[in-house]
Amino acid sequence: MMEGLELVLLLFGLLVIAALYASVGHGGASGYLALLSLSTLASMDPVWLKQHAWTLNLVVAAIAFWHYHREGFHLPRLTIPFIVTSIPFALLGGYLAVGGSVYDLLLSLTLLWAAWRLWGGSSTDSADDVTPPDTKAAAPVGGAIGLVSGLIGVGGGIFLTPILLLKRWATPKQAAATSALFIWVNSLAGLSGSFASNGMQLELELLIPFLAAVLLGGFIGSRYGSAVTPESRVRRLLVLVLIIAATKRLFEIVI
Repeated sequence: MMEGLELVLLLFGLLVIAALYASVGHGGASGYLALLSLSTLASMDPVWLKQHAWTLNLVVAAIAFWHYHREGFHLPRLTIPFIVTSIPFALLGGYLAVGGSVYDLLLSLTLLWAAWRLWGGSSTDSADDVTPPDTKAAAPVGGAIGLVSGLIGVGGGIFLTPILLLKRWATPKQAAATSALFIWVNSLAGLSGSFASNGMQLELELLIPFLAAVLLGGFIGSRYGSAVTPESRVRRLLVLVLIIAATKRLFEIVI
């Protein structure tokens, strides 16, 4: 059990990450993984890290989806095709054991790719300028994201949201609503696959305070993103989220 100043700082970091990620409909797993890697918990098995990140994701993504859905930004016809194909592949990815340098490389490339694509691309903030994809276009995207998400221990929002925006399939807030539900489903599938393969490695003594921190952060962030800030600012927040998530891993690659 962590004690003292490190635990306090870690809980505060989790709260901030949850608030920032939830503001754009994300669960925060990539941020949690980066933060945990800066603590004494960095030496834990990748499976342990993934299971805890997915569990925190379930709480924050649920809160984010509730807020964005309540504000009328969820479009079922946009969300369903991605989710249907992602579930079995997220289960498979969570079942497979990926660790060591392979795990670190996959996570690093994931965060870097997501930040770079949205930073250098364009999107639209008007609902009149977006067209939801048909099933043929959405299904393979959902499956691919589900598999990679299961492998590296995230919910997939860092992949899906940039794609939705860059393809002009959704506005930032519509993308946030879809990504929140997508993340929740993939996190549950990945966690289930991991349990089936490796057993439950969750530590309740740590998990309970972690959950309390992200619960508060997720509520504040998703309320702000869904009801207060305009579409354009949600998009800018998303860019910030992805850059923060990528910076630490990119630094490790360079060094």
